[in-house]
Amino acid sequence: MTANPVQAYGAWLAETPDAWPEAAWESAHRQFIDVIAVSVPGAVEPVTRHVFEAVQAWGDGPAAAIGAGRRLAAPWAALVNGTAAHALDFDDNFDPAKAHATAVLAPAILALAEQEEASGRACLDAYIAGLQILGRVGQGVNPVHRNRGWHATATVGAIGAAAACARLLKLDAEQAGFAVSMATSMAAGFMSQFGTMTKPIHAGLAAKSGIVAAELARAGITAGLATLDGPHGMNRLMVGPDYERLRDGLTHVEHGQNLRFETARVGDPLLILSSGFRVKRFPNCGSAHRAMDGLLALREHHGFSADEVEAIHVRAPVTHLANLMYTDPQDALEAKFSLEYGLAVVLLTGNCTLADFTDASANRAEVRALYARIHRHPVDKAEGEFPTEVEVALKDGRRLETAVPMPVGSLASPFTIDQVWAKYDGCVAGLLPVGDKAVLRAALADLPHLPEISPLMTPLVARFPS
Repeated sequence: MTANPVQAYGAWLAETPDAWPEAAWESAHRQFIDVIAVSVPGAVEPVTRHVFEAVQAWGDGPAAAIGAGRRLAAPWAALVNGTAAHALDFDDNFDPAKAHATAVLAPAILALAEQEEASGRACLDAYIAGLQILGRVGQGVNPVHRNRGWHATATVGAIGAAAACARLLKLDAEQAGFAVSMATSMAAGFMSQFGTMTKPIHAGLAAKSGIVAAELARAGITAGLATLDGPHGMNRLMVGPDYERLRDGLTHVEHGQNLRFETARVGDPLLILSSGFRVKRFPNCGSAHRAMDGLLALREHHGFSADEVEAIHVRAPVTHLANLMYTDPQDALEAKFSLEYGLAVVLLTGNCTLADFTDASANRAEVRALYARIHRHPVDKAEGEFPTEVEVALKDGRRLETAVPMPVGSLASPFTIDQVWAKYDGCVAGLLPVGDKAVLRAALADLPHLPEISPLMTPLVARFPS
């Protein structure tokens, strides 16, 4: 066993058998269902269409560009499909990495699997292994990396995608380590892009980078061994020159984020089981979900309407509120990163759906009129130390309160398989013909047993209506 994380991760990827617990296979399978579901409507979003327009002239290939009516070279298909997966912000979150994991991993794996004619089981195996490395790298740089403005979906995501692709290509330990190392040279993305078209492209860029890094390693390209934990490693460059002081001064650790790269027990615990995912109930930034869940629970239990509400007070970790930077959103993209918008919509309608994230919906007068009643109270504690507290003051003098430590869809309150498929049905409705919808659902259900994945990708390659 080596203390060098590049070498440790490469060896683990190459040498660990695919004898995962059944629960890990099942969890991976569910996340593929979820990400394909959100990718279908994401494929017709303007940002995804524009990405496809940009890359389509670069040549055809074996991999489906979802909803575009074309097949592209694997890296470009991953770029398009990763953008589609993240375009609606309806894809899952993964706490150890503070990243949207599946929107990066699945597009990279599926595009490469089409090229390599890999099986559904091989895709799920690559996902479990890649997720583990994505999580371990995330734990080595977070929470500071994310809190200082790096978008971990783009940065840590690229490294996790490289690990997944190395696993799918069955690279040896040295090559897999080089793939992980090279991906650090492709890891980039700032949270200052939130609320713009570039934010969802981060997932596509990370997916593309994972394929490129793994293919370069397979071709014989070598890379440095100090790119994660060295004098100029990711920890010191993308956490900060005060990395050691921060690491040694930690008094509270969440999600295993201890600013250390685990090398002695890379696969223990298996993060897909110990951490799970935050599968999204609503198609907006997950930092708003605890507050939205709390308000909905109060609304459903007490039966009040928006007209009866005098004020809503939200006490939440400062990092959550920092992610929700738009207090007066002007369009659908900004509305996805607005606490005020999410709360106003659920207060008015009792839900928050894809239909609420159009520019017209974001500017509804009845929604905007509620913003002044919503008050933020940042708390300087980590999310595990402080649940989101929601207090509703009614005009009749009553004050209703609740606290939400974890949102619906998390390990603490997971979706049932029926809820997973209900989300799928809601996402693909109106975009896939009935026949294609049934074929896709059958292929998704049978993913672990597919000898190769063309039955899954064929119904996705057709051009979807805008």
